[in-house]
Amino acid sequence: MNHKLNLKIALLVLAAIFVSACQTTQTEDIMVEPATDGQVDGSIAGQDGSADSSALDGAGDLSLIPISEQTMTAREMLDQVNTPLANRTIYFDFDSAKISDESLALLEVHGNFVASNGDVSLRLEGHTDERGSREYNISLGDRRAQSVRRVFLLLGASTDQLDTVSYGEEQPAELGHEEAAWSKNRRVELIYNVN
Repeated sequence: MNHKLNLKIALLVLAAIFVSACQTTQTEDIMVEPATDGQVDGSIAGQDGSADSSALDGAGDLSLIPISEQTMTAREMLDQVNTPLANRTIYFDFDSAKISDESLALLEVHGNFVASNGDVSLRLEGHTDERGSREYNISLGDRRAQSVRRVFLLLGASTDQLDTVSYGEEQPAELGHEEAAWSKNRRVELIYNVN
């Protein structure tokens, strides 16, 4: 009889934990712990690496802050290294100014960021590989920068936030005379300025 009672209690505890876990994943405000001592992943590990169960219920020294209440400046957001905003190069196919689906997804992140931060401006630098005449490459670099600019404008950035320039083949990202180097040079670089 005692065995059955212990089993029922254990099942009730597991059910309560499961329901509690399901409820916390369905809330709108995601709770994260402020980073301390270089901790950036928002985990609830203590300083010794062990789990701190007091953080689960909000007790103890660790305060939980809803993401919706956190404020970061545009500069702080741009300085983060493990976010899509850290990727600031859009690559193109040979002799093309067409934006790929993968690049379009990245531009959507950047475009929304620029549109929602009026103090941010952006220089779009168009580049090409070394093939073709200097004049043609300047023109192609400009078409690439203009393609990116149009995406930003469609996402709500203002014209005074965006500037374009073409360097053609003059500033290669990688030296070389083969496809591996050329593919790195066919690009638009997003150069941010926070006013």
